[in-house]
Amino acid sequence: MLDFIYYPVSGIMWVWHWLFSHVTPDTPGGNGIAWALSVVFLVFTLRAILYKPFVKQIRTTKKMQEINPQLQAIRKKYAKDRVKMTEEMQKLQKEHGFNPLLGCLPMLLQVPVFIGLFHVLRSFNRMGTGMGQLSMSAAETRATGNYVFSADQVQNFLDARLFGVPLSSYLVEPATEFQAFVEPGSPIDFTRPQIAFVVIPMMIVASIATHLNSRASVARQPEAALENPQTRMMNNLALYVFPIGILITGPFFPVAILLYWMSNNIWTYGQQHIVFGHIAKEEEEAKLLKQEKLKANAPKPGVRPDRKKRNAATNGAESTSVSLSKDEVTDEPDAGAVEPEASSSGESTATDTAAGAKPKPGQKPTRPGAGAAPGKKQNHNRGSQSTAKRGNKRGGRR
Repeated sequence: MLDFIYYPVSGIMWVWHWLFSHVTPDTPGGNGIAWALSVVFLVFTLRAILYKPFVKQIRTTKKMQEINPQLQAIRKKYAKDRVKMTEEMQKLQKEHGFNPLLGCLPMLLQVPVFIGLFHVLRSFNRMGTGMGQLSMSAAETRATGNYVFSADQVQNFLDARLFGVPLSSYLVEPATEFQAFVEPGSPIDFTRPQIAFVVIPMMIVASIATHLNSRASVARQPEAALENPQTRMMNNLALYVFPIGILITGPFFPVAILLYWMSNNIWTYGQQHIVFGHIAKEEEEAKLLKQEKLKANAPKPGVRPDRKKRNAATNGAESTSVSLSKDEVTDEPDAGAVEPEASSSGESTATDTAAGAKPKPGQKPTRPGAGAAPGKKQNHNRGSQSTAKRGNKRGGRR
């Protein structure tokens, strides 16, 4: 049913086994190391194919962390309108180029790979009665091919040993199926405790490695993302549930599948270090470039800032203010034309200051609008003084 997965997986494994069987032709135990390395490098090949989707996943995750506060604000604002909330969230994601599917793509692509490898490894021994098994006898199993592997290669795999146990054996495997791992009529050359001796340490290593990889990934998340309940839930799954799941399901997995888990974690650890380091370097370069641009646009020490770069609104406001001042000076009535005596230096200073002109050196500035009134007051006082003088002169004559 899933032959489009089984054939590619078995084909990649076949290529690597062919290569390592020539590199290590005299490996004892049925070429066990060559088969083990073929599983390991099958994992590396598939993860290399998924490298670009993994990088996109990391960038998508960081983008989600950046816009998460805005998403929370939208959820709070439209808590009673689910349709509007969805529309606004999709709009925000589109504006920032965020695609939620890219964050799940590498994980989703690894699921069929794991299923395909698990089925191919189990299909080397078809004596089982479970799903995907054909309930064959030991002789039929050893004479039946396995997808791209011929019957001879199936026999070679069944005879292969890693630390003294078959690669497709598992801890809870029925003893009746052990017969497929030896020539018909030959005694079984391994025991269940031997399988446990190999499987249990591999389970523990795979579980710890899964936890450490998840811990390294969580440590790179910002504090704002850690406050999100959904993020906390996913982090707890990755930190504790998945590693514990490996310990629980490990007894049901063949030795080669545990090799898959260990190899996958080794690749993930190295890949995270490289990808996160590369992204951190890009962010640092972008930060330095931004600082250089700001430094280049800033005025040099001792140089006045360029007024042409001021805000357009400020320029418009200043221009309007200057034009209004000119109009007021033009419309201001000439006090000297009405009263010749008002052309004295004091009155001239008051009038000029009222019109917006700067006071001359040595003169006291006057308040705006106070130029005309003082002039009239001075003229009135002078008139009174002249009348008084004339009166005194007449009195003296008399």
